Amino acid sequence: MTVPAWADGLDGLFGLVAGRFFRAEPRRRARAYVRGLLPPLAGKNGWTLAEVAGDATPDGMQRLLNAATWDADGVRDDVRDYVMEHLGEPGGVLIVDETGFLKKGSKSAGVQRQYSGTAGRVENCQLGVFLAYASSKGRALIDRELYLPKSWTSDRERCRAAAVPDEVEFATKTTLAEQMLGRALDASVPVWFPRNRGGFPMPRLG
Repeated sequence: MTVPAWADGLDGLFGLVAGRFFRAEPRRRARAYVRGLLPPLAGKNGWTLAEVAGDATPDGMQRLLNAATWDADGVRDDVRDYVMEHLGEPGGVLIVDETGFLKKGSKSAGVQRQYSGTAGRVENCQLGVFLAYASSKGRALIDRELYLPKSWTSDRERCRAAAVPDEVEFATKTTLAEQMLGRALDASVPVWFPRNRGGFPMPRLG
């Protein structure tokens, strides 16, 4: 599908998730943020996304990501339902994978020196576990979880400074994968069999 076609499709998708944003400004910026991710720009970051949105600085995009109040899990569920409406079929599969995000500082939630499969070595990074759905009609991400090492979950003050809720406890990447698979199956995602690309033991589904 071409970038213009994806951009047109965002109108329908944002109609579904608009109510998950409680104010007009984050709703508008979220739309601009996603639109900015679609073009094949080199080095996408806060500045380039702000330029695509017509902003003079990345401050608005940073507020969206770091301070705005919106129902992230509700958006996740809406996007999953949208994906199933367009891509769902009985032969679909669920794919679990891990991705590392290289970081320079120490304040981003979950960051520490750890092995990143993305980089192929130990790096200062965050690790995310992702769930994708694939069928003959296409593929899309439908869920995500941020991995928090024990060095984080054992330090509640550090977690609070990074806006990690107090109720979040340590969970292995396998446990995070199980949680995402459970949500997908509870939502009756049509699936034949989950595939595993992140080296996780296959969760029990029964």
